[in-house]
Amino acid sequence: MPARIDAEQRRRDVVEAAFRLLVAEGFGGLSLRKVAAESGLNIGSVRHYFDDHRDLLVAAATEVGDRMGQRLVRHPTEALRGLTGAPAVDALQALVEELLPVDDERRVESIVLLEFILAARVNPIFRPVTEQMAADMRSVLTEALRVLAAPGPAEQAERLVALIGGLAIDAVTPHGSLGIDRLRKTLRAHLNSVLIA
Repeated sequence: MPARIDAEQRRRDVVEAAFRLLVAEGFGGLSLRKVAAESGLNIGSVRHYFDDHRDLLVAAATEVGDRMGQRLVRHPTEALRGLTGAPAVDALQALVEELLPVDDERRVESIVLLEFILAARVNPIFRPVTEQMAADMRSVLTEALRVLAAPGPAEQAERLVALIGGLAIDAVTPHGSLGIDRLRKTLRAHLNSVLIA
């Protein structure tokens, strides 16, 4: 009896292959043929799960957002209520680090996300996904800062979004040389300035 194929797992495998290619070759190096080869499938099998190149790319962009969102859920805003001083900074730093390249998994996600953000600048098919991820991130950060009684939580969230973007770019591109320790120290200094008078 032939083995049953788990369609969702196969889709995830193809998306993982796309992630690996995006990290290795960037957006311009991604094609259905290369993804098929990287995933160990023939191109017809990849097309069975994804209608075309664009469908695969949107699925990959959505997967990055979903993964980050799943990690953020582990930091419910209500758990921040009543925290002040160093415990407040610790909790907010743990939440924000879910969005930063502080380990191999998050580094891959940051690179993939950056590729899609850059692609969305000229390719409108990616804008809804990347705009939704940005809106969700702003919402989570604003609410966390509000619960932690930070002054001007929406404005502080905008600053934090900019810091996250800058830290991620410096950590995953030749533009900067930011290691994980320096990234964490920079984030910590900013959060201290926001939450500790």
